[in-house]
Amino acid sequence: MFSSEEDESAAAQKLADFLFNSYADDIHRILLDDDPSKLYFPLVIEFSELMEFDPKFAGKLYLDPHKYLPFLKYAAQWAQDKVLKKLGNSKTTEKKRSVHVRIDVTGSPLESPEVSPSIGKVRVKHMRKLIALKGTVIRSGCVKMIEYERCYMCRKCKHSFEVYPELEARNRINLPLLCPKASSGCTSASFEFVEGSTICRDYQEIKIQENVQLLGIGSIPRSMPVILMDDLVDSIKAGDDVIITGILSAKWSPDIKDVRSNLDPMLLANYVRRTNELKVDVDIPVETKVKFERFWKKHRDRDTPLQGRNLILEGICPQIFGLFTVKLAVALTLIGGVQHVDASGTKVRGEPHMLLVGDPGTGKSQFLKFAAKLSNRSVITTGLGSSSAGLTVTAVKDGGEWMLEAGALVLADGGLCCIDEFDSMRGHDRTTIHEAMEQQTISIAKAGLVTTLSTRTTVFGATNPKGQYDPNESLSVNTTLSGPLLSRFDIVLVLLDSQNTDWDEVVSSHILKENVDGKKDKTDASDLEWTLPQLRRYINYVRKEFKPVLTKEAERVISSYYQLQRKSGTHNAARTTVRMLESLIRLGQAHARLMCSNEVTQLDVIAAILCMESSMTTSPIVDIAGNALHSNFTDHPDEECILTSMKNTCLFLRHACRSNDSRMYIRCGVFSQEMLWYKFPFANCLSAS
Repeated sequence: MFSSEEDESAAAQKLADFLFNSYADDIHRILLDDDPSKLYFPLVIEFSELMEFDPKFAGKLYLDPHKYLPFLKYAAQWAQDKVLKKLGNSKTTEKKRSVHVRIDVTGSPLESPEVSPSIGKVRVKHMRKLIALKGTVIRSGCVKMIEYERCYMCRKCKHSFEVYPELEARNRINLPLLCPKASSGCTSASFEFVEGSTICRDYQEIKIQENVQLLGIGSIPRSMPVILMDDLVDSIKAGDDVIITGILSAKWSPDIKDVRSNLDPMLLANYVRRTNELKVDVDIPVETKVKFERFWKKHRDRDTPLQGRNLILEGICPQIFGLFTVKLAVALTLIGGVQHVDASGTKVRGEPHMLLVGDPGTGKSQFLKFAAKLSNRSVITTGLGSSSAGLTVTAVKDGGEWMLEAGALVLADGGLCCIDEFDSMRGHDRTTIHEAMEQQTISIAKAGLVTTLSTRTTVFGATNPKGQYDPNESLSVNTTLSGPLLSRFDIVLVLLDSQNTDWDEVVSSHILKENVDGKKDKTDASDLEWTLPQLRRYINYVRKEFKPVLTKEAERVISSYYQLQRKSGTHNAARTTVRMLESLIRLGQAHARLMCSNEVTQLDVIAAILCMESSMTTSPIVDIAGNALHSNFTDHPDEECILTSMKNTCLFLRHACRSNDSRMYIRCGVFSQEMLWYKFPFANCLSAS
């Protein structure tokens, strides 16, 4: 606490020097801003830099922000004068009155759990202190006006004074009992409101909820209301991940007859930082990037890139034996393609969607849970416990005001939404996610609220077939899912628990060996242990570093395969649409990213085609190992891939001959050659022989 007004002025001048020396460029940018529609101008400062400059003031600011934040506001005004004086007379610069100093706690002690706890651990000891809370915006109210200041005049001595509403008392204004100018002998208690003296501010209430992924099983996520003012209003929306710096306060609950009033905690926001865009940048140390580069250099030097890929895939759901195709599909779904905008401005999504259809006991739910762990942001739900409002967005009434509350798809924006027991959803609820899956937005018009929310999420679903799966019937009949919904899934894998003596023997031996020895087989060929944290870092790394584009050869393969599917007499009309073409591009880009490449080659497209052929929802153009449940890792994937392509060349040409279409014959020939001639050193030897 400062002892006199001179000390307060000196402290503000000292802070003005700090702002002038450290943030002169930001202040200059504010002075140059001539947008007449802007009323407020934020000046973001680092709390860590403030601590280095004046640790004593930083400590006071943390303990009593209500008292010491105005010092920064005054300092910002004086710092503007210093910058204007340095620039000289300039007609392009103008001093701004409403400059709000925003405090970013990144890299400071305020980020520690002891100082800034999680929402569920906020206690009375944190009241009226500066803290930072992390969470997801689950509810967003409309922007309103709130009275911030009124001016009254004493009827006796004509002294004018300001009165500020109490936010804790639901914005109630309490007039003083006696005239504030009591030193002059005035004891009047009669005051008159000065017309035109009201000052209002923009005001918005939101609610944030702590991250569900950081909680233990059975824990209920806690939430807290947050008040945004001035330039902070409308800066975030439902579904955003945020770090909010503010002052912990409380407000009285509404007065209801025969109900006790309580003090509900709330946060008066000072600074809001969205962390949605930071998801791909987290937790990727430089030494880890070097390891990834060395890993691929080693396998490319040995001409075994597919073997390197398989080593990565073995780390996905390692407790499940085999299922190579499913693990490859999961990896491609999590990595995703590259979003692009066409000439008309329409966005084409880069996030693929995946559906697992299978008999009970085929590991569908385990893949869903493991995929959720691999994603930085994920929401897991079940079809039976999900309604259309719970998946998309709902309008709730809070304190007489309608607010939007985000559902699972909105909360998973930028991440993964896992829906188990997809077939248990009601038909009406399933149709509500059509727009969210393809356009990646949700348009709502509820309770007078008309808006659009982003759902840039990957949908990973799992469902059981209706009764015994009938291969002679379409997938829509077997799953009771509509054709438009199925066409939105890039990969649909059918896992049938059919009788296979050899497979049953291998799987049972694997499970018994693990239980008897208590040890899991480890791959000695890899110098990297592809554990869960390592896989998460790798997925973040390839999503950030690589933006692959299609080569001419890859384009020909995709075009040929798509036209073959369209020409096939047994093609599924719900699957062989233009969406199938976009799915092939997305999966090819995802495989190129998986292989750490900026080019989509024939190999990447062929891998995408083989995943799609395993779905049993398209015409069987390629002769692959039928049931995806029985697909296993091979010892020499690079050599076997070439031999498989040679075998399929004859099948394609035979398929073309049966069609009696010369153009299709040429198309099959081109497709066959592309399947055969991708770049491997031993391909020349095969062609020579």
